[in-house]
Amino acid sequence: MTGVARGTAPLSETLGVDIDPQLLTRALTHRSYAYEHGGSPHNERLEFLGDSVLGLAVTVMLFTTHPDLDEGELAKRRASVVSTVALAEVARGIGLGEHLLLGRGEEQTGGRDKDSILADTMEAVIGAAYISAGPDAATALVLRLTEPLLADPERYGAAMDPKTSLQELAARLGATPPSYSVQATGPDHDRRFTATVLVGDLAQTGEGTSKKTAEMAAALSAWRLLSDRA
Repeated sequence: MTGVARGTAPLSETLGVDIDPQLLTRALTHRSYAYEHGGSPHNERLEFLGDSVLGLAVTVMLFTTHPDLDEGELAKRRASVVSTVALAEVARGIGLGEHLLLGRGEEQTGGRDKDSILADTMEAVIGAAYISAGPDAATALVLRLTEPLLADPERYGAAMDPKTSLQELAARLGATPPSYSVQATGPDHDRRFTATVLVGDLAQTGEGTSKKTAEMAAALSAWRLLSDRA
């Protein structure tokens, strides 16, 4: 890929890892942008790598720091940290959305704040860090990124089970219980789901590759806003 995405240097500083600018640009390039620019490389291969790096780093960390937890609880905690909603939360924390390279359609439909795009890009950035700086630096990056989530029990709980957390928060605030509606678009082999959750006068949406992940994304977004109000 020719050219470098705007702001890769500041992003590398935020991440605390010296990532090759061209490689970081690729990590930030969504396939919608690549399609509109002559089929240039996009971030899906790096996402594939970053997913494995993320999973291993979190698994080792949980195993070594929680000797009292059994396999089931370790698996539950790992799943919550590497989930789409949790990774999107991490991505928002470092302002990743502003650095994305998106096609016009994704730009117009709020792609910079979509959980699925943010989470996938976060994994791609981790993959780029692994290639540029090595496994130790990539592992350290993963632990830095996930530490704020793990350090905040309430936010960690929301990322692990956002629908339950939202229901409990709504009850504490005296709001009506959350209600969900889901729409599906796209062909059977590439189905996308958009969920809308209503809580009192608040409506939030979320996207995912399944009804469950879309509802979780919507619930976490609503939980975040309700928490701010509270």
